[in-house]
Amino acid sequence: MREGIYETPRGAIHYWVDRLDGDGPSLAFLPGLTADHRLFDRQVAYFAGKYSVFVWDAPGHAASWPFELDFTLMDKAGWLDGILTAEGLKRPVIVGQSMGGYVGQAYAQRFPGKLAGFVSIDSAPLQRRYVTALEIALLKRMEPVYRHYPWKWLLKSGTEGVATTAYGRGLMRDMMLTYDGDQARYAALSGHGMRMLAEAMEADLPYRIDCPALLICGTEDRAGSCKRYSRAWHRQTGIRLEWIEGAGHNSNTDRPEEVNALIEELIESIR
Repeated sequence: MREGIYETPRGAIHYWVDRLDGDGPSLAFLPGLTADHRLFDRQVAYFAGKYSVFVWDAPGHAASWPFELDFTLMDKAGWLDGILTAEGLKRPVIVGQSMGGYVGQAYAQRFPGKLAGFVSIDSAPLQRRYVTALEIALLKRMEPVYRHYPWKWLLKSGTEGVATTAYGRGLMRDMMLTYDGDQARYAALSGHGMRMLAEAMEADLPYRIDCPALLICGTEDRAGSCKRYSRAWHRQTGIRLEWIEGAGHNSNTDRPEEVNALIEELIESIR
């Protein structure tokens, strides 16, 4: 994987890419909030050499820091498109975990017809109708919680609460330790991400997925109401929903072989 840097007015975005010749689908892996490119290590290892592969440290995360935290979800989707275009990655298939899934929906809204495929991993729909006013209000008020909650408990809940396997928990712990000693940065990043999400929901846009799509969710996902949202998303849209038995919120780290097989099945259906 070759590291690249994409300059924006608010900071530099670091990403990694392995581009193959040809016009086949490209896989764009988008990690969730506070996670970084390492979240998809087992997907990159499996798919590199088969398809063009892209993964980033999202704006403000890990290597993509410093970064001004005043952007919107649509800004993020725009920068993603700028990178994919600059790298010649056509026919992108976005595979977004948690917040990465929301970015994928914003991308579909802003750039209709560009996606070749979309895979949501332990994420949820962006449409306003799925959430309550209370849920949106709470999303806007999370930064002080992360700022004042004891770091050792944040670290414990942030690792044990998102994965069920030793590998998944250890990886999330390593990614969270990026912010060790700078809880204010972690709180600002988390708080901004949730406010950005709330504002995107309040915009009440269609966020229609106009390409082949797949919803993946762990049966042990305890993050927010992802399981409830996934059921509703499937019921309202008919998008295929696959449950990953025994996996948590980061189901691609808990059951990578199963998740990889599902992603590959979708890619092969659109080649």
